[in-house]
Amino acid sequence: MSGKQPTALDRPHLLDRYFRITARGSTLSREIRGGVTTFVAMSYIVLLNPLILGAAADSTGATLTTTQLTTATALSAGVMTVLMGVVGNAPLAMAAGLGVIPVVAFTIAPAMTWAQAFGLVVLEGLAIVVLAASGVRQRIIRAIPEPLKVALTVGIGLYIALVGLVSAGFVTRKPDAADTTVPVQLGTGGHLSGWPVALFCVTVLLMIVLVTRQVPGAILISIATGTALSLAVQALWPLPAQQWGVVTPELPDSLVSAPDLSLIGHVDLFGGFGTAGAVACAAFLFTLILSGFFDAMGTITSVSREAGLSSPDGDGTDVPGMGRILVVDGIGAVAGGLSGSSPNTVFLESAAGVGEGARTGFASVVTGVLFAATTLFTPLAAVVPAQAAAPALVLVGGMMMAQCRHIPWQDQSYVLPVFLTVAVIPFTYSITNGIGAGLIAYCAIRVCQGKARELGALLIALAAVFALYFGITGIEALFA
Repeated sequence: MSGKQPTALDRPHLLDRYFRITARGSTLSREIRGGVTTFVAMSYIVLLNPLILGAAADSTGATLTTTQLTTATALSAGVMTVLMGVVGNAPLAMAAGLGVIPVVAFTIAPAMTWAQAFGLVVLEGLAIVVLAASGVRQRIIRAIPEPLKVALTVGIGLYIALVGLVSAGFVTRKPDAADTTVPVQLGTGGHLSGWPVALFCVTVLLMIVLVTRQVPGAILISIATGTALSLAVQALWPLPAQQWGVVTPELPDSLVSAPDLSLIGHVDLFGGFGTAGAVACAAFLFTLILSGFFDAMGTITSVSREAGLSSPDGDGTDVPGMGRILVVDGIGAVAGGLSGSSPNTVFLESAAGVGEGARTGFASVVTGVLFAATTLFTPLAAVVPAQAAAPALVLVGGMMMAQCRHIPWQDQSYVLPVFLTVAVIPFTYSITNGIGAGLIAYCAIRVCQGKARELGALLIALAAVFALYFGITGIEALFA
């Protein structure tokens, strides 16, 4: 040993060796671009989570402030995304999961205090950590047939694209009326109109052209261009906030704001069982665990496959460091409860960074640092409108559809389960619902074919668990 200390010039090589950047066919610049792109694509959660949780009240009538929730959301997302990058070495970003935020806000909190609700979130996370650390979670992933896991990727692609189209206002829900059964429509009133949608279309086309021409940083360049155009439009022709959606593109009066850490550690682990009752709390925990378990599983396997970290013909568990990734995901739910920001989980928008070239955990470190910085610079999160960030979701969602080629369409035992998985995910805005529908259909078909033994006890048990999940409201009513 020479005893020579690493110099500044050596540090990139140290990063390369630790994160295996070159080994995975990436570069430091690609990882940075990918990390920034993922942050920009999912930074809306810093505004959306406080918007949802702030609209709810607990059993005592108490509400949470925007400053509290913004700090909790950004801080927990930052810490957990960095942890995912350093421990899991995967380009997977974490934040408060959209699928469970409304459950916490409008189902669990009204039945107990906020501290007790966040206590249940911590218990959910601990349960998922145990399942991951024991290897049960990986065995469940292996048990699911490969065509259904491919269908999961395709369904998530449609889900991502639909989320992007809806958040940009390109697609909107059609108001209930007696003269129509159409649930969604193009733009407003069946037509595209207004500057926000026009800017979305321009940004989508620019992104498609740049990606097709393989321009480095294509997604990030497009998002930055869309944001700049949005700021110009809002400055020249001010539009009401409702036309833009969650984020109105305006330069903030101040770049810095003081974080509010008052929610950190404000939890009551078991108090909810006394306030809401053991049966109700058990049902809440069951819903949280199942949603957190399978939503993350689908996202991890799909994004990892898109990043080339998993073999297209593999079982989904061949991702390097999969055990560590699953444990960190469980810890994310614990951190979400401890911080008061809802369960943290892997975000679908991680695929936007993968589309920009991210292949390692260093991209997640970049994303996490940006989230952590947001606790001090929360006004900047209100600059990028959905119309500038959503095109990345549409583009990446479309790319994930290419996985259809790996589905054995000639095998009739898979056609309907695959279709249900692909369709139910975007139609219900739930990865868990799609997995459940596909698994139940697959098991039913195999039993009717006289091939129940091929399923295995674990897959049959999963189908039974999902049947309970879909019927949980009726079961609750029986014990009410």
